[in-house]
Amino acid sequence: MIFDSDKLARLLSELDLDAWRTELEPLVSARLSPRAHGNLDAWEDAINQLQAVDTHNAEMNAASVGVELDPTLDEDSFEAALRQLMPWRKGPFRLGPVEIDTEWRCDMKWARLDHKISSLEGRHVLDIGCGNGYYAYRMIGAGARLVFGLDPTLLFVAQFAALSRYLPSEQISVLPLRLEELPAGRSVFDTAFSMGVLYHQRSPLDHLRQIRSHLRPGGELVLETLILPGDEPMARTPQDRYARMRNVWLLPTVPELRVWMSRCGFRDIETIDVTGTTTDEQRSTDWMTFESLREALDPDDSSRTVEGWPAPQRAILKALAP
Repeated sequence: MIFDSDKLARLLSELDLDAWRTELEPLVSARLSPRAHGNLDAWEDAINQLQAVDTHNAEMNAASVGVELDPTLDEDSFEAALRQLMPWRKGPFRLGPVEIDTEWRCDMKWARLDHKISSLEGRHVLDIGCGNGYYAYRMIGAGARLVFGLDPTLLFVAQFAALSRYLPSEQISVLPLRLEELPAGRSVFDTAFSMGVLYHQRSPLDHLRQIRSHLRPGGELVLETLILPGDEPMARTPQDRYARMRNVWLLPTVPELRVWMSRCGFRDIETIDVTGTTTDEQRSTDWMTFESLREALDPDDSSRTVEGWPAPQRAILKALAP
């Protein structure tokens, strides 16, 4: 089973959002229809091949989110089933003897924001663009009460379903939806994360306003996005591609990003990190064999992309909803 609708209903009830079920369940059902993606049946078959074994000592507050599995596990068939869900982009994960070395070392990004944001203890968290749930597990490991994850990429939802067979996920739901598909009118989340999402939005200010609408007064936004270097407030749109990505719509400087957040009503805006992305953090691996950051950089000048833009830099900002 790729999606647990009973768990969604329980978490919505905990958020006092029972009314959302009538809108969300048909959307999720349509998104997970076999007609929606030709690989859904194959992914579900791979998940069903995963052996049921006892788990021990789950660790969700470590660089590699992991769990110990009963030694009766057939390691070869277990790894083969997980490899049917490639490419694995976010992680890393450790499931018993199998280390899933993902394209992104997401633990490096988490380390840059951990202890710099408000405590997640007991919080209801909205994780926008959550991928396969790596950060959601880290949030639960940091004390979050529940994490409501959104990501339209169906492979990531399938990967989360596979991970959920072994890692505790009772307080995490990953929905195959975009932020704008959530019903409007309820501000219930204590913290919202938008990491690696803003530059994919045709209207980044609309994205920020939508986030604010789902945060309770005083709730915290944690925003991580690509930025351009510079001390002046300005933004540019790549004519075609940025770092070989077609869906990069607007790249701001940090001062411009702070203007956007302020104009959207956020207060107490603080820049907590600016870091250039390196090939130690994003790279091809045995679990993600396609081209990655190295191929997106100018081979003669790694400070530039192949299109001539400044190489990827990412900023993390936090702010409070009014």
